[in-house]
Amino acid sequence: MTHVMHVLNPGILTLIQDAGRFGQHGIGLTTGGPMDPLAFKWANRLVGNDENTALLENTIGGLKLKSTCQTQIAVTGATVTIKVNGISQPQWQTININAHDEIELGYASEGCRIYLAVSGGFNINKQFNSVSTVVREGIGGLNGKGLQANDKLPLVSDSRVTRCYVLPLSARPVYANKVTLRLIPGYQQAHFSRHQQRMFFYHEFTVSDLCDRMGYRLSGPKVTCDIEGILSEGICLGAVQIPKDGQPIVLMNDRQTIGGYPKIGSVLSLDLAKLAQLTAGGRVTFEPITIDHAHNELALAHYKYSRQTLVSVATEDAP
Repeated sequence: MTHVMHVLNPGILTLIQDAGRFGQHGIGLTTGGPMDPLAFKWANRLVGNDENTALLENTIGGLKLKSTCQTQIAVTGATVTIKVNGISQPQWQTININAHDEIELGYASEGCRIYLAVSGGFNINKQFNSVSTVVREGIGGLNGKGLQANDKLPLVSDSRVTRCYVLPLSARPVYANKVTLRLIPGYQQAHFSRHQQRMFFYHEFTVSDLCDRMGYRLSGPKVTCDIEGILSEGICLGAVQIPKDGQPIVLMNDRQTIGGYPKIGSVLSLDLAKLAQLTAGGRVTFEPITIDHAHNELALAHYKYSRQTLVSVATEDAP
């Protein structure tokens, strides 16, 4: 018997994501993957999964599922209410699920990207070595689209361990409505005068309505450079393009693989999750850092994550 999660309501947008589709830029496929990688990893770790295990990324909230079997779930990311059969449940903690249980997420009150992992993960066929859904490319997930009502999500297993765990409050990310993004200047920085660089680094920008998994378009003071465009070239996660209107665009997980707008630099990957948790109206400032500083911050963040332990939680069905 195949055990599944029935999708009763997909909410605003729910996508199946693993860590991402890497090594496929040469054929024009972007990476996809979770917009908040830290929340993604904690959700999987709380249910004993490998860090690359496929889970659900829900934007804003409203997701409702029904399980056909015993399993465990964990919900991380944006602050949201969780109910199982109408009873409130904790976030950032393992939750035991029985057959026929209904799981419901409310709507995010802080942040906007919510992650729901299930023990063992979802049994989804890989495309180009990943199950990550990229709607623009029609690839990944069940059919290259967001989940729909009545979809059935097959589970790898119906087993669950008996222990539950919680991530201590001190280790959880805080989602604010104003963030500072550390930026590594790129090789086209010289095309931005000293005055224009000051305009960029010393003023605040606002997240516009044009923000999604492909890119976040910001509004604020006009920033210009001495070239209008370049020959299209490969672009990386976090690259900050400055188009002709002078309003920055930060490229996110579902970005195109090449682009012809000048770039002032790239946002440190650690900070992109902060941006991804903002909705329209969120406020953004930029702070320049060196590439050596960026490497140090990445190493420190990895060290903190690997050293952080989960706390065991007693449950009614624990031995």
